[in-house]
Formats: sequence, C-alpha cells, structure tokens
Amino acid sequence: MGEQLGASLDKTIDKTEGIRTWIAALAGALAAGLALASGEFVGAFGAPSPGPVVAVANRVIDLAPGWFVELGKSLFGLADKPALIIGTICISVALAMALGVVARRSVVPALLGFAGFAILGLLAIASDPQGSLLWAIISSAIAAASGMLTLSFLLNRARPRSTPAKTPPFGTPTNPHVSRRSFLGWAGVAGLGAASAGAAAQAIRSRSSVDIARDAVQLEPVDSSTAFDQVLDAATASDVGSTPGISPLVVPGDDFYLIDTALIKPQVNPDTWTLTIKGMVDQEVTYTYQELLDRASTVAPVTLSCVSNEVGGQLVGNAIWRGVPLSELLDEAGVQPGATQIASSSVDGWTCGFPTEAAYDGRTALLAVAMNDEPLPVAHGFPARLVVSGLYGYVSATKWIETIELTTWEDFDGYWIPRGWSKVGPVKTQSRIDTPSNRSRVGQGTTAIAGVAWAPNTGIAKVEVQIDDGEWQQAQLGESLGADAWVQWLYAWDAEPGNHTLRVRATDESGYSQTPDLASPAPDGATGWHTIDVEVA
Repeated sequence: MGEQLGASLDKTIDKTEGIRTWIAALAGALAAGLALASGEFVGAFGAPSPGPVVAVANRVIDLAPGWFVELGKSLFGLADKPALIIGTICISVALAMALGVVARRSVVPALLGFAGFAILGLLAIASDPQGSLLWAIISSAIAAASGMLTLSFLLNRARPRSTPAKTPPFGTPTNPHVSRRSFLGWAGVAGLGAASAGAAAQAIRSRSSVDIARDAVQLEPVDSSTAFDQVLDAATASDVGSTPGISPLVVPGDDFYLIDTALIKPQVNPDTWTLTIKGMVDQEVTYTYQELLDRASTVAPVTLSCVSNEVGGQLVGNAIWRGVPLSELLDEAGVQPGATQIASSSVDGWTCGFPTEAAYDGRTALLAVAMNDEPLPVAHGFPARLVVSGLYGYVSATKWIETIELTTWEDFDGYWIPRGWSKVGPVKTQSRIDTPSNRSRVGQGTTAIAGVAWAPNTGIAKVEVQIDDGEWQQAQLGESLGADAWVQWLYAWDAEPGNHTLRVRATDESGYSQTPDLASPAPDGATGWHTIDVEVA
C-alpha cells in the first residue's frame, strides 16, 4: 500500500521545479479553510459581533441590487442565506488556491493576499451594526495569521528533501517520499483543524446567553388569552380544524415562516436593550424591556405574510401576538403634524416604513414582546418587534427593533424600496389548498379539500372550490379568531376516477373576490387562484 501511494505521488513532485501546481493549490485551499474557521471560532466569543465570513456575506446582502437578491431566492428558495455563506467560502478558497500556486515561486505575494483578506474581514465586521472593532481586529488578525502560517508550513512540507546518498558518487539526491508523507500528514491535520474550529464556532453561537435570558422571562397571564384558547379548542375539535393535512389555526413558533436579511440572528441582551421613539415627535422617549413587558396586556391574533410569497406558498402564518399598542407609545412621544411615515430599524441595521395612519386606523399595530403565550423566540425578534396587520412584512414587521422614527413619506425609504419593491405593501386577499397536495393520488369517494384563507383587516366572507371547469362550490369555514387572522376551510368532494384540476378562491368581507390574473410577487405581492392537479385512483 505504501509503495503504491509513493509511486502515485511521485508524479506530484517535480524534481526540477519543486511543487506541482495542484499540490500548491491544495495547500492554499487548506490554509484558507483553517483561516476562515479560526476567524469564525474566535469571533464566536465576541457574539453578537459576527465573524469574518458572515460579516462579508452581510455586506454582500446590503450592497447587492434587488435583481441579485431575487435571483438568489429563485435559485435557492429559503436556502438562499446558506448558499450565500457557502458561496463566500468557495470564492475565498478559490482565491487562496491561486495564492498557493503563486507561492511556489515566492511566498510574499501570497502572504500579502491573506493580509488583504484579513483587512476585508476587519472592515466588514467593524461596519456591521452589531460588529465590534475590538473583535474585528482580533478575529481578522488570527484568521490571517492562521492562513499565512498554514500556507507557509504546508508548502515547506511539500518541497523535496535532501538525504545523504548511500552510494558515491551520486551526491545528495532529493527524497520525494519524505516530503510526500510529511505534506499529506500535515494536510490532514490542517483539514481536521478547520473542520473542528468551524464546528466549535457553530456550537458556541448556537446557545447564547440571550437564549438563557429569554427562558427566564415570565409572562403574566391576561384574560384575553383564555378567550382565544376557547376558540382554539373549538377549532381543533371541529370537522374543519381536525382535517388531516390542514394548517393549524395558530402556527407554533418553531414552524412559523422565517424571512429576514440576517445571516445570523441578532443576539440582543434584554437587560441592556432599549427602544427609542424619535424624529418628528414632541419629545424623544426611551423604553426598557421590562417597562414594555409590564405594559404588554394587549393580545391579538394576526396573520403575517411575506411579499415574496407565491400563490399557494408557505411564507405566511398566523400567530397570537402580545404587546403594547403602537399608538399608545406614539402618543406618549407626541406625533407632530406632517409626520406621515413611521420608520423603524433593527439592531442589525434593517429598516422599513409604513404610513403613520396605520397606527391609528383601528387595525392591530403592536410593539410585540410575546408570540403564542411565550416570549418572542430569538429568530422572531426577541426582545421586541413590530406586528402590523394588513401590511406585508417588508414594510412593517421589524424584528429586533431598536428605534422608531417619525418622518415624512418622502424623506425615508426602507431597506427593500430602493431594491425595486413597492413602497406601499397592503396584504392581498389570498387562499391556499393544503390538502390534497399537488400531483398527489387520492382515493375515490368523499375526499377532503381543505386549506386556509386570509384577508387581514377585512376578514374572509367565503371560500369557493372549483373542480376542473365546473361551477364554483362554497366551502365550509372553520372557527374564526377575528378579521386579522386566517380562517380554515373545508370542502367535501365526491372524487371520481381520473385526473382533475382543483382551484380555490376567497372573497373578503368587503365583497372583493380574488382575481384569476396571475402576477409574480414583485413588486407588491402575488395574485391568482391556487391551482393543483390530482389523480383519483
């Protein structure tokens, strides 16, 4: 085995030029891997400050044009963020491989290249809203040092060694076996080190002190929660709510859809966090988490939807939120005449804005601190977020909120507006078939067609189902939590053998019925009837 390995790798060492190209490239790749992993590992101790990889990827998101972001969503769906991080790593490794090849002749340009990577990482971390200059310097310096030392060391191990000749007069020929074994051994050590450091970084960030602080929060019971519990019990026991495959009336926090620009969820210490209301107000006011928690007695079910949700998509969910009415907090600051927009920002720098009147027109508009009778999950905005019914999340649902600023409609554009999305984002009346699933097979006879429909602020009046090109048939509606929450629906279909097309449409309380015209999510939400095909066996 050893002889075969030696014979194979004889070809990798050029006895006249030293190191083969792919050996040098491999050394560069391993050096980059250890550099990136060590930077992330050290950076994890400085949480919430991001590590170099995440910080650079965050800057890519912030600077990318709207078409690039949409391309990522279309190609990778909900995996667009992991894909961006993987892409950042791959590009870094590819560049490092080139540096490894250059280093065969001179290691200086390669070392300068790793120093350039470190500077880029430092600037990315330092410019991050949650970044720390101290941790930017520490993690970037350690990453650069790890990469430089690893590359130099591996290249040195890969060079042929000179050994004394056994038989004169042949001098001191090179012995490639010494360099081969040394390089392979240390390359394995470098790869294992990179994998271990990366895994350790992930483990450190996965359970932070913020999770512990959230677990310690105690919510005082409120009367309205009991009323909603009674509706939920009735819904679960009903024919509609108990239909297999139908979405629950209230979606658990762990299953609620997640859409945001954060590559790593911001870690906000509730003991030091504050919310500030400023701008066109009579007086700037600041609230602590405990002050808001003590006042959080308003409980309301609200369906939230992402503007990127396709017809029949999963980027929508209903939950019961608890918090302080936004209008109360604004009144305490004193909204000045002419303040036509409420702009908000999160601790990670994300921003959005919606009309000031939305806080006063009777819809649910909360500074929420709880979701489904639990403190907000970290992924959903702990310690506090905005929940505004009837508006898509990209113009209203600021998680990890830090500031609210009163301004004019003309003077501020939220994060997504310059990227091509509409500045006004009212949620469109929509319906979805949950069961049966598209292209599934069902049995002959009575078959349940069921799903959910929503029209926040207005409410659903009826849901209708069409089989093939037949007449529209009215479905049975389930228990209702109110106009702001989605409603479950059920239609009992007498399924006959063959291939069939099923459609659904909803009509809201204003009398508006969903349009059949198909429109993509951009720039202000998708339209059309959710349509699926099934086969009846």
